[in-house]
Amino acid sequence: MYNCSLLKFININSKYGDLTPIEQMVDVPFDIKRIYYITKVPQGIERGFHAHRKLHQVLICLNGSVKIKVKNPKEESEFILDNASVGLYIGPYIWRQMCDFSEGAVLLVLASDYYNENDYIRNFDFYMQEAVKRY
Repeated sequence: MYNCSLLKFININSKYGDLTPIEQMVDVPFDIKRIYYITKVPQGIERGFHAHRKLHQVLICLNGSVKIKVKNPKEESEFILDNASVGLYIGPYIWRQMCDFSEGAVLLVLASDYYNENDYIRNFDFYMQEAVKRY
């Protein structure tokens, strides 16, 4: 899907456990300026329902699983994140929805910029009006 793809990170497995290094501009295609995580999402709750105008993100499920639904004006896809060494890159003008969080799921997000409310498009109809010009 244009502007949205899975990224596979190196996973170093040993008798001591797993280690997954992630470096900006090496493993993710941007400088990381913000990191946050989502936890304790109750069963049946969905999150997201927005797109960004400029922000790039990588979503990584560190524990459990979560389904990510993404769409642009021409296509849509679903991804199940359930492996801490796989991330989902989401670029600008991709509408996203996060659902089916398993119990104990931890979703980590790496972002290319600091929080800016003006970068969000939270209304799907407005999103389509803007995004169709880009595709």
